[in-house]
Amino acid sequence: MNILLFGKGGQVGWELQRSLSLLGAVTALDFDSTDHCGDFSNPAGVAETVRALRPDIIVNAAAHTAVDKAESETDFARLLNATAPGAIALEAVKLGAWLVHYSTDYVFDGSGDLPWVETDKTAPLSVYGRTKLEGEQLIKDAGAKHLILRTSWVYAARGGNFAKTMLRLAQEREQLTVIDDQWGAPTGADLLADVTAHVLRHLRLYPEDAGIYHCVAGGETSWNEYAQFVLATAKRLKPALEFKAEKVLPVPTSAFPTPAVRPHNSRLNAQKLQSTFGLELPHWQAGVARMLAEIL
Repeated sequence: MNILLFGKGGQVGWELQRSLSLLGAVTALDFDSTDHCGDFSNPAGVAETVRALRPDIIVNAAAHTAVDKAESETDFARLLNATAPGAIALEAVKLGAWLVHYSTDYVFDGSGDLPWVETDKTAPLSVYGRTKLEGEQLIKDAGAKHLILRTSWVYAARGGNFAKTMLRLAQEREQLTVIDDQWGAPTGADLLADVTAHVLRHLRLYPEDAGIYHCVAGGETSWNEYAQFVLATAKRLKPALEFKAEKVLPVPTSAFPTPAVRPHNSRLNAQKLQSTFGLELPHWQAGVARMLAEIL
């Protein structure tokens, strides 16, 4: 089986190179690849890449994820998050290939306190959310065999992440202030990659289970509670760590104004994914603790 992966340099793309290798031969590309076009600002180029390589499975881990920056570069965000995935979907249809695409809780308006299910009404608040939703719709409208995984609060040991920032700031500052009115589930890039490989194996036998699914770690937390867990776990794993900050003070979202509106409720209900594909997703704390053990 031939697999084409876009976005190999991102957190999820990096992990996908590992998980997808168990399914077949993987050609992994990024925006700066020279052998084939992996630059999503060039939809015609990535479409040509699909035609040239004729993969059985296309996995798109490329996206414009700079949420605030997207507010001032709408056209560029649309190119990466909607136009290019739509162009790839049209080529996937011609080949009869599967297309895997990652989306976000930002397609919802962040209201309420219940986890969002796949059939809930979408109402994005930001350019990022609107362009990601447009990407979903273009893929579906193309008629491609697709798997769209919506997720939230993604982190990885590789590259920057919220936990690393909290560890650094706790060593630099006397106290930390972290938002306590946004809720979600920190989800590891490694978990997303492993789930993707598992689901692709299933879809080869049961293609009727294609569609949109929510994929997040179990449980829920606020950014403030997340920060507290990171610092407490780091001290347990590495007692010699010294933090100046003794407290993580709660503050509302309004204390940190940003160009893009952040959803207060980023909870996603992953029951459909778990029941359809025979999975039990681990609690968010397990993945974060494992990541901390790796980086400390």
